Amino acid sequence: MTITPVKELVQRAKDEIETLSRDEVWRLAEAGEALVVDIRDPRELEREGCFPGALHAPRGMLEFWFDPASPYHKETFATEKKIILFCAGAWRSALATKTLQDMGATNVAEMDGGFKLWKEEGRPLA
Repeated sequence: MTITPVKELVQRAKDEIETLSRDEVWRLAEAGEALVVDIRDPRELEREGCFPGALHAPRGMLEFWFDPASPYHKETFATEKKIILFCAGAWRSALATKTLQDMGATNVAEMDGGFKLWKEEGRPLA
């Protein structure tokens, strides 16, 4: 069996999605123009900290929370704001952003570098 390596899947997704700089994500979040969504595992949040004001949506539930027809839909996702996803290293968020685009989202992006770089740069934490 031949599989497509995850690194290749991530690159394909990144070629088709919008990636925003950490500065731009912070600007949009501060201006109230974005819904910033942390898709990391809850243990990562406990261990590493959080992006101030970000909504936590575990990666495994994202599509269900986003879909208005899903019994798990979260009204928070029914927004006109730009939805910006991030994970630890911008791999899961690339795949998740591409998935939301495939579901019909037109105002969705990922944060470049993920939370790892956010934290390493000494940016605000919650």
